[in-house]
Parts: sequence; structure tokens; C-alpha cells
Amino acid sequence: MEVILKKDVQNIGEAGDIVNVKDGYARNFLLPQNLAEVATKGAKENREKNITRIKLKQEKLHAEALETAKKIESIEILEFSAKAGESGKLFGAITTKKLAEEIKAKSGIEVDRKTISLDAPINKLGKFNMTIKLTSKVKVNLPVSVSASEVLKEEVEENETNEE
Repeated sequence: MEVILKKDVQNIGEAGDIVNVKDGYARNFLLPQNLAEVATKGAKENREKNITRIKLKQEKLHAEALETAKKIESIEILEFSAKAGESGKLFGAITTKKLAEEIKAKSGIEVDRKTISLDAPINKLGKFNMTIKLTSKVKVNLPVSVSASEVLKEEVEENETNEE
């Protein structure tokens, strides 16, 4: 089915693009979510009229994303301290929600946790990389450093049974 995208859709295209997708994907996801419209003759003509408006809007969003990226990059590194065991494993993980909160605290920029992707889960001490996808063309890489606030002994649980 041929559709015209109203908004950017990851791995499909950008707003204003005419793309071919499977019928079920269009009917069950794109159309109900108002991400696309069926590419009829009238819709294509309307798209041609609105293409300059769409391009200007995309350029504005791109410029805003670049400005946001510069502010986020000015943080240089996010540092966390957490309780860890002797082996360096954290008691609990540093989640994307915590990362987003820390970015907001340091730069004042609110980042959706869903736009943050990690190379590996942050569940031990060390350095990690995270990528924030602001738009389809603008991504920010930010290092994350995790140090131990306190090192706790890891106790091995032994099952003791007292039979009398």
C-alpha cells in the first residue's frame, strides 16, 4: 500500500515521503496512529502544495535538534556513583530513566528516555556509551562513568537446616 508519511517513522521515512508498506502495517499501525495517510491522487496533489511548508518545518526541527545536541555535548560526561559489590557489580542498574533525569539536572534539557540507547546495560562499574537520538539525522553520543559510592561485601547465602 502506498502511503504519505505525516511524521517521521523510524526505518520507514521522513514526513512528506511517499512510501510503499505492507497493507497490514498501514491499516493497523500507521493510519490509526495518524503517522500516515493513504496516497490517493488528491492526497498527492495536496502533498505537492504543502511540500515547502513540510521542508521548512523539518529544517526548523533540525536546527533546534542541533542546538539541543550542542547543549547536551557540553556536559561531556555523566557521572554516577552507586553501591556495588566487591566484584564491581552494581546493586540495581542505571536505567535510561535515571540517565534522562541526570541530563535534565545538568543541562536543563528534557530528553525522552525512549530516545536513549545503550551499548550495554549499565549494571557494573566502569565507562559506558549512550546515544541520544534527537531526530532521524541528529544523534548525540555521551559517555557515562559509574563509580562506587560504597563497596559492600557480597555474601553467599548458605542454607542451614537445624534438624533436631
